[in-house]
Amino acid sequence: MKRIIARVWRMIRGPLQWRVLWLAHSKFMVGVTGVVRDDAGRVLVLRHRMWPAERQWGLPTGYANAGEEFAQTVVREVKEETGLDVKPGRLVHLRSGYRLRVEVAYEARLVGDATPRIDSFEILEAKWFSVDSLPEGLQESHRELITGSTPA
Repeated sequence: MKRIIARVWRMIRGPLQWRVLWLAHSKFMVGVTGVVRDDAGRVLVLRHRMWPAERQWGLPTGYANAGEEFAQTVVREVKEETGLDVKPGRLVHLRSGYRLRVEVAYEARLVGDATPRIDSFEILEAKWFSVDSLPEGLQESHRELITGSTPA
């Protein structure tokens, strides 16, 4: 039976193989987070409108679009949420296993003006914080990304 399956698999090369693989496997959303720092080492933290009231503070975060490089998702999300321009840096976190979501986080560096212009639909406040004075109600996983300990 395995030989027959292997033979059929080799016969359907190309787009049909990809379609079969796509149908047979789980689909994931990719959540991308940016740990954005300015030249003084402060971190950009946002108070998100749609998050639970007791933990609304967190890093710029959003979902990747189909075909989008994850580092560019950080650039797009920060721009959409705050109007700020950033340059993505190194990958600092990659995790799957939370339902059907993959979590990705990149460091990012502010480029240009540091004055946020928030999208009030999603974001209530955007502030720069030193690592020693992060706000209460900050997502614990985001606190760990900021301080350098890796979320489990």
